[in-house]
Parts: sequence; C-alpha cells; structure tokens
Amino acid sequence: MPRFEPFRALRYATDDLGPVIAPPYDVLSDAEVDALQQRSPENITVVDVPRGGDDRYERAAEVLRDWRERGVVLTDPEPSFTIYRLRFTDDLGRDRDIAGVLGGLEVLDPGAVSSAEAVPPTRVLPHERTTPKASTDRLDLTRATRANLSPVWGVSLATGLTALLRESGEPIGTVTEDEVTHVVERVTDPERIAAIQAVLAADDVLIADGHHRYGVARTYRDEVRSATGRTDTAAEETLTFVNELVADQLSIAAIHRLYDGIAADELLTALRRRFEVSPAAAPTPDTLRAMERDGYLVLHTAAGTWTLSPRPGAFDDVRTLDGAWLEAALADLPLEVTYQHGLEQVLTAIADGRAAAAVLIRPVGIEEIERTAREGLLMPPKSTFFTPKLKTGLVLRPVD
Repeated sequence: MPRFEPFRALRYATDDLGPVIAPPYDVLSDAEVDALQQRSPENITVVDVPRGGDDRYERAAEVLRDWRERGVVLTDPEPSFTIYRLRFTDDLGRDRDIAGVLGGLEVLDPGAVSSAEAVPPTRVLPHERTTPKASTDRLDLTRATRANLSPVWGVSLATGLTALLRESGEPIGTVTEDEVTHVVERVTDPERIAAIQAVLAADDVLIADGHHRYGVARTYRDEVRSATGRTDTAAEETLTFVNELVADQLSIAAIHRLYDGIAADELLTALRRRFEVSPAAAPTPDTLRAMERDGYLVLHTAAGTWTLSPRPGAFDDVRTLDGAWLEAALADLPLEVTYQHGLEQVLTAIADGRAAAAVLIRPVGIEEIERTAREGLLMPPKSTFFTPKLKTGLVLRPVD
C-alpha cells in the first residue's frame, strides 16, 4: 500500500477514556454533543465539533493548545503505531474481534501511485461514488488546529496484517460503549513497526469510510506545499485506521434506500420491469437474514411490503450489487433518494410519511468489494456501512 508512517501521537493523559472520547463528528446530533460534553468539559467534541460563530475554529484550536499546555493531552516521546481492536457481537450473534492499526497514510491525488518503492506501484483507491459536500468545516478545523482528529478508515488488499496484530502492544486504554469494546495498544518497537509497514507496502489500500476527510487532507497538503515549498511535512500523510480485507476482519451492514417524489405504486410498477414481485409481511430483523440467505430485496411502503427477486437476465449488464440494480431499474424516474442503515429508522420514516417507499438491500460481500477495487471501479453511493464506527479521541495526529 502507499506509505504508512508511525508518528508521535497526541493522547489523553487519563486512562479513563470513556468521558473524553466520542463517535465521529458526522453522526452526532446537537443533543448528543451536549450529552458528551456533560460527561467532561474535556470531551474531544469540544475541539472536533466546534460551535459558535466565525471564530469557532480558532477557539477550538485555542482549546487544544490549552489542553496540551496543561497536560490534558500528551505527545508520545517517540513515533508509534496504535493497534485498535473492536470487540462485539454482530447482528447474527457471532463474536467479532476486529484489529487494525492507526498511522499516517500517504495522501495521494486521484489515480496517483505511491512515492514508496513498491513493485507493482501501490495506490489509495476510492471505494464508492460520493455525494458532494460543500462545507469546508473539516478543512477549516484542520487549518486552525493543525491536527488530524478523526481517522479515515482504510482497508488493505495485502495479506498478513491480521496475523501481525495478534500480539498485544503496550496497553493504552479500554472503553466499552453500546456493547462494543474499544481497545488501544501502542507499538514503538522498530522491528515490529517495520514488519507492519512491509506487509502493508505490498498492495493497495481502499478507502472504506472517510472519503471526504481524505479529500480534505489532499487540499490541506497542497496548501502546506504551496506555503512552505516542501514535500516532507506531516501534511503528506493523514490519520488512518487500516485493517485487512478479509471476512472476519470486517462487519459490513447495508444502507437501505428511502424514496420520495414519486407515488409508491409508480415505483412498484417500475420495479416490476426487472424484478419478480411477491407480497410479503412487514420487515423484521429476521427478514434481513432471509434476504441474505435467499437472495432478494424488499420493497416496503405504507400500503404493503413485497419481495423483489431479479428476473433472469434483467441485470446481465449491471454489477452484482443491490444498489447498482436499483440505479438501473429506476434510472428514468424523477425521484429523490436518501439513505438509512437502521431497519427501525426505515420503518419509522415510512410510518411517519417522511418517505413514500423504502427498499431494503443486502450488505455487499467481501469478494465484490475486492473485485470492484481491483478493476478500478466505484460502487454506487452509500453501498456499504462499515461497523462499528471508530471512536474519535483515542489518538490525535499533529500536523504542525
């Protein structure tokens, strides 16, 4: 994969991490931010979710500087990687233990190959088409704080990382929230760092989550290059969690489709052109398991529920992805689509009239993710939901 570097991490001085860490900024409501900051005035959201007027980013930077001066957060004395483990029971009742490593991933332009010496040259690949984000929030925050606060999630196509991470590192902290245990361990041994780098250097890395953050890192890198004339600063990499693209190291949920701007019966008529349609009971968690087992999608509206099984030959020219099938089947319709990964939230949206219809889809398989990446293609927007979400605040990466 592209260059992956250890760094002198910025970490909370306390080993009681529960009150100070948080979910990613982009999944938090205002009420959730309030609750987190009530846990501790030094919760990471004070910096990562700045509030107020035009000076909010500078005030966030001032808070981070104050924390550093007072020893709330401390800089590691030497460069390190951080092993990050997520332990939980998945929706099918299986005990899971996902292990990845936090480091600085090389920031590359689209289509560029790494500056590291690798044969064949390696790349950072996008995973799916992204919806545009006009906000400069993350860029303004990076400029002010000179720090990477939330990690990108990358998936390595190389083999062997999981085996290298089985041995524990130096314990840093453990937090259990929402039935997920988050464990962080520091690695400073030069031989082990080199071994991790050597394995990851062998193949590409796929951005699983955080495409926008990686794009912001590219813009920030270019600004630093322009200002300094240098290409050897900390802005050349960005904070990234990397784990291996194997089934037992990824937990992938589906992101269902909510449709509006169209009558439910018109949508059903359009879907009949490419799907066999059969009436069904209202969806439950058992429905999601049956969809994976038997290979169908589900349409749910206020008027009823139907299974959708692809007609023979209907998608011969389309990738074997539920999201791609729906794009093809509904391409000519003037509809609005939004995305929701939770079944209960989907059912509520239909019951409340916030959407005319929903289509439940199946999670994308590991084989299809790798095949799409190898062929240099992109999945439809919101094809995959990688779970559990990584916490913010376990490790910060200064770029000053």
